[in-house]
Amino acid sequence: MDIHWESELAQLLSRLSTTQQQLLSLLASKRDLLLRRDHEGLKELASEEESLSAELESCHRTRQELLDKADAAGLPSDSIQSLTAALPKEEGSTLEKPLQESLERSRLLRHESVAHWVAVQRTLLHLSHMLEIIATKGHGKPTYGKGSAAGSSGALIDQAV
Repeated sequence: MDIHWESELAQLLSRLSTTQQQLLSLLASKRDLLLRRDHEGLKELASEEESLSAELESCHRTRQELLDKADAAGLPSDSIQSLTAALPKEEGSTLEKPLQESLERSRLLRHESVAHWVAVQRTLLHLSHMLEIIATKGHGKPTYGKGSAAGSSGALIDQAV
């Protein structure tokens, strides 16, 4: 089994780079749509988001296959970074820049995803508070509890807390 590590890794990093850039662009569009509260626009992004997610999963499978082959060949197999570092200098040096760029984009994707998650969670919390106000007809009583003690408690579920 003669594997050309440089070309295999370069091909994987190229696919990953393209997918990451497309996903960053999609997340930027999604952020704008969230800010504008454009629910129809968000629905339209769903299929593209699923497609990019499937491509990322494919890249992950390819990565795992390469790492399994590296393990069988006696090379480091814990990460693409360690595998690249173990290649001969002339092969590994061409992959350093794309690998670092991919790691940076991955960090940006995590950051952007967390920011979206926080925004959506805050929206859900706001909606929960609105439902609470509607359920209590605007009175300051919690949804759960009996008597006047429930109004002085800050707990929603168990006034004994």
